[in-house]
Amino acid sequence: MTTATTQAPAAPPELSRRRTNLVFVTIVLGMLLAALDQTIVSTALPTIVADLGGGGHMAWVVTAYLLAETVSTVLVGKFGDLFGRKLVFQLSAVVFVGGSILAGAANSMLMLVAARAVQGMGGGGLMVTAMALIADVIPLRERGKYQGALGAVFGVTTVVGPTLGGLFTDHATWRWCFYVNIPVAIVMVAMAARTIPAVRSAVRPLIDYLGIVLVALGASGLVLGLEWGGNEYPWGSGVIIGLFAGSVVLLTAFVLVELRAAEPMLPMHLFRNPVFTVCSVLSFIVGFAMLGAMTYLPTYLQYVDGVSATMSGVRTLPMVVGLLGTSMLSGLVVSRTGRYRIFPIIGTAVMALGLYLMSTMGRTTGPWLESLYMFVLGLGIGLAMQVLTIAVQNTVAYHELGSATSGVTFFRTLGSSFGTAIFGTLYSNRLGPNLESALAKAPGTPASAAQSPQGVARLPAAQARPVIDAYADTVNYVFQWVVPVALVGFVVAWFLKEVPLRDSARAGASDMGEGFAAPSSAEADRQLERAVAGVMRKAHGGPVSRQILTESGSRLTAAEAWALGQVHWRERVGGGATLSAIATAHRMPPEVLEPAFARTAQGGYLRLSGDHLALTAAGEEEIARLGAAWRSWLDAHLEDWDITDPEDRARLDRALDNMAARLLDEAAQERERTAV
Repeated sequence: MTTATTQAPAAPPELSRRRTNLVFVTIVLGMLLAALDQTIVSTALPTIVADLGGGGHMAWVVTAYLLAETVSTVLVGKFGDLFGRKLVFQLSAVVFVGGSILAGAANSMLMLVAARAVQGMGGGGLMVTAMALIADVIPLRERGKYQGALGAVFGVTTVVGPTLGGLFTDHATWRWCFYVNIPVAIVMVAMAARTIPAVRSAVRPLIDYLGIVLVALGASGLVLGLEWGGNEYPWGSGVIIGLFAGSVVLLTAFVLVELRAAEPMLPMHLFRNPVFTVCSVLSFIVGFAMLGAMTYLPTYLQYVDGVSATMSGVRTLPMVVGLLGTSMLSGLVVSRTGRYRIFPIIGTAVMALGLYLMSTMGRTTGPWLESLYMFVLGLGIGLAMQVLTIAVQNTVAYHELGSATSGVTFFRTLGSSFGTAIFGTLYSNRLGPNLESALAKAPGTPASAAQSPQGVARLPAAQARPVIDAYADTVNYVFQWVVPVALVGFVVAWFLKEVPLRDSARAGASDMGEGFAAPSSAEADRQLERAVAGVMRKAHGGPVSRQILTESGSRLTAAEAWALGQVHWRERVGGGATLSAIATAHRMPPEVLEPAFARTAQGGYLRLSGDHLALTAAGEEEIARLGAAWRSWLDAHLEDWDITDPEDRARLDRALDNMAARLLDEAAQERERTAV
């Protein structure tokens, strides 16, 4: 079997606090743009349809973005490892801006859908490289909080997206939902060029091109069949049957390819793990309900309640508040108790209740009652969503963390795509007959007036009432059909096995970002680093580096351990170590660092010859002692890491190589803070 080609790892960049913060702001801007465009169009969709026509393609405005994003996250993660994540981050931003310009200028629904697909490709690239850049530039000890903050950004866009889309639609034009990305992306690209260091992965990955193409085509065929069925073509037509049959063939071929691929996009053996299988199904259902509901709720509120696009975004806030609240609450409870199985069970039940209650809404339902129903749905989604990634990460081997995490995220995104498409099909199939009946009840009502919220609002009350009821009945019909899907999730949740949480999973449970699980690379070493970072952040008893130095039995001071680590790292990556190179990397004059290296040399651990540094046999022995202490600490805190498993050991060794400089730097940073 062919494996990825391993190269000498590049030394991690040494960044000042100011530059680190600038890099993080740049990364946040990229994540914000990409995540925002999943939801910003929901409140603008009724106006877009009224302007461009093609109401049957409404769901594709959201679905095209999601499908392209799903495929892009897999490809771009690998390209970042091949060509450097800074370059790929910038190229993704350019693609995203290009898609935004095309979307804003669209003069037909088909052009808008195509532009959204281009946006999705760029958005997926921004998301996955943003998560990877965190691993490249943020100190390991602080990485967990930065990753949690980035995940929280992904969740907060769920709140601001619909409201922002409504503001643009009401006070400018729906086209500014896309044009707003352009100035922000230009600033982001300029900041990236100046602040983000160029870092390449130590591993040249293999890319499962065939698997990616097959799953993209298979999923697109299914979504297209669901979108067109009963709308563009009869369900029994050759086109719809052909789409479904072709998708089954493509997805079957995908499974066969994944069974033989050297580095599969989605390893099939993961499905032998019942926790992964159950969580994947639940993740699909949660994505299905969450984005499907968020896409069509603004349509209901604008047509039935007669509110503006802006207010329709504001009126969906109870659902989002419930979602965020229970996400955080369940995460905290899981991190303290270690018990997670009950949350998906309760969550899917509450989600089904919320969907049922929303299916009873109508013209006479008051805003407070509607808010309560949306809040209940949000509570259920939040309870079910937060623990799924944690449960999977808790039960797979450490060398499979990347594949398992990206797999669960993939199924949630796929569920969002299918949910939006099926909501759209149910909506379109029901709306036509309902509107015909409504117009028949109110003779003289122009058909064009029923095609936009503004047109309905201008109708006399007697003519508007049947049209409003038609839209209410249509959206209620959609939610009625989704209730059984949530109930399937409730049944599936009972099959979730509860396994005692290991420390790495417990550490991530309280981070809201884990629940939202922004798409990230499936690269296992980076996911393992993330797990280690989370454990280190939650560790008690002071800085981990100090604990290790004490427990190792080494006679080194913190400064000497740091000095040895600097020399060891540079010798390991090749080219040897020099005092001037180390000083340059830390942006300090050589004479400031020279005393620490001189003392280490006097102790017999280093050879200092002019500017050149090299480890002595005693220095190599101390490095080995510290390395053994790190592994012992990790063995105690990374439960289920089998130190005798060659693959787990190889993965951890490689991850430790990537983390070594940061880990050893902690002691020096602590020493400098103490001295100040």
